[in-house]
Amino acid sequence: MLFSGYINRRCIFISSTVYQVNEEIRDKEIRLIGEDGAQLGIMSAADALKIAIEQELDLVKIAPASTPPVCKIMDYGKYRFEQAKREKEARKNQHIVEVKEIRMSPSIGVNDFNTKLRNGQRFLQDGDRLKVTVRFRGREMAHTNIGEELLKKFAEECSEFGTVDKNPKLEGRFMTMFLSPKTK
Repeated sequence: MLFSGYINRRCIFISSTVYQVNEEIRDKEIRLIGEDGAQLGIMSAADALKIAIEQELDLVKIAPASTPPVCKIMDYGKYRFEQAKREKEARKNQHIVEVKEIRMSPSIGVNDFNTKLRNGQRFLQDGDRLKVTVRFRGREMAHTNIGEELLKKFAEECSEFGTVDKNPKLEGRFMTMFLSPKTK
C-alpha cells in the first residue's frame, strides 16, 4: 500500500547494459555475426548456440530491437573485462570542474583581500571556476562603484591564472564576477 507523497525510488544503471547470453536467447530467428565480424546469416537461436559452443565462445545478443535480433559470437567474459577497464580509465582521466566562491565586502582590508586573492589563485591553478562576490549592506548600496573596482582589481591580479568569464554585474545586494582557469 502506497501512502500519499511516497515515491518508490530505485537505482537505475545507465552505462552498464545487460546482454542476453547463450541459453537466455529465446528468439525463433536471429541474424548471426561471427567472431571476426563476418555475417553468418539468419538462423535459429539453437543453431547459432551450437556454432558458438563448437568455437568454445559465447552467443551474445547485441541488438535486440532490430528485426531479426542481431547476435554475435564472442568471448563474453573478456568483453566485459575490457569494457570495465575502459570505463575505469575514463573515470580516472575525467576532472570534475567545481565552482568555488569567494565573498568580500566593499570595505575589506588589504591583508584580507590578499588572503582571498591567494585562495582564488590557488583555486584557478587547481582548474576550478571561481565566483567572486561583493556583498553590499545598508548605505554601501550607494557606492557600488567601489565594489566594481574591487572586483576589477581582483581580476587583474588573477589574470596570470584565469580569465574573466562574466564581468561584474549587480544582482540585488550582490555584485558577482566569474573567472575560469586558463587552459594549459
